[in-house]
Amino acid sequence: MIRNVLIAVLVLSVLLSAVFFLELFSEVPASAVPGEEDIVFRCGSAGSSKLAITCNVDWGEDQLPAILDILQQKGVTITFFVSGAWAEKNPVLFRELYLRGHQVESHGYSHKLCSEASAETVQKELEKTAVVFETLIGYRPAVFAPPSGDYDAKTLSLCREQGYKVSLWSADTIDWKPGSTAGVIAKRILKKDLHGAVILMHPKPETVKALPGILDGILQRGLQPVTISQLMEER
Repeated sequence: MIRNVLIAVLVLSVLLSAVFFLELFSEVPASAVPGEEDIVFRCGSAGSSKLAITCNVDWGEDQLPAILDILQQKGVTITFFVSGAWAEKNPVLFRELYLRGHQVESHGYSHKLCSEASAETVQKELEKTAVVFETLIGYRPAVFAPPSGDYDAKTLSLCREQGYKVSLWSADTIDWKPGSTAGVIAKRILKKDLHGAVILMHPKPETVKALPGILDGILQRGLQPVTISQLMEER
């Protein structure tokens, strides 16, 4: 009997530890690659009064109009990292992101993980997306947010060659995770020191519900949301 209880306690401890580390590491982008300092951007200066909100878009077109309306009501400009395939399928909404004054940048073409793809594939992902952007809005992207924050040395080399900065994040909504209600999402962000932060979100229904409160919390702290390029300029 005692043996069974001890085994149960041990199993429970292992499960709780697994949950803790999953929560911890889900907020952290990919490991550093030697020599990345000149090209990879995770956050601005710790003392900055500015921060950047980024939204990765490879789906969620049904939620984006509401997000755009909330941002307009609050007078906030953010950065949308958009996949080329999504932009091709949703050209009107893609143009709307740009015409509303938000920064739109590259999220690759088909949401492939860079470290699992060949150099040729990663290059095609960047080039195809750039062509879509130039065709639809006359703008060539200059910042790349790798899908899932996944990148490696070859990715950075290709980005350098093509003039891209690589954008990651320092504050993750983790809004894709089961159980991420609006309240949970808002708490995850607002519990952090957001000076110079790069906040990552996605066009999810609960994120839409959380967004007004998050923006109010940011503005009440006297922080100014800016685009990712504007935050990069401070470094």
